[in-house]
Amino acid sequence: MRRVGPVVSSAHLANSELPELSEVEFAITMANHAFQRWMTRCAAASGAPGMAPLEVLVLHLVHHRERPKTLADICLVLNVEDTHLVNYALRKLGERGLVAAGKKGKEKTVSITPEGAALCARYAEVREALLVKGVAAAGMDPDEMSRLAALLRALSGSYDQAARAAAAL
Repeated sequence: MRRVGPVVSSAHLANSELPELSEVEFAITMANHAFQRWMTRCAAASGAPGMAPLEVLVLHLVHHRERPKTLADICLVLNVEDTHLVNYALRKLGERGLVAAGKKGKEKTVSITPEGAALCARYAEVREALLVKGVAAAGMDPDEMSRLAALLRALSGSYDQAARAAAAL
């Protein structure tokens, strides 16, 4: 029987010293698109149709710990290099009345509004009912999920370092 695998999207990239990295890249690609699709549909089911994935991420981050955030804070935590994308997401969230602008000293900040907090709560309810219960029922080991998250964070550092090196070529 013919061997199947590795499962990759670019066999020419898998033909390397570490073909498993191509497997991870393909899995990240699939997971990223599925996650983005999930966020927009969960937001719509929560009463906020038409939100872009970055808007959903920014909304939840602004609500995180219920403290005002700066644009730099948001970009740093989400690892977004293009501040104009986050700025645009914040403007759209502001137009929906989900976040409000403020100031901390001379620095501009953004905070969650009561409407934004209510949307985050509805999103959490839908997430719990549709996603969390399904993942838990699938029998995924929570410790293994935490190890996977740590591995992905470590990989993101490797990609960031390689990106800096590539920019210097």
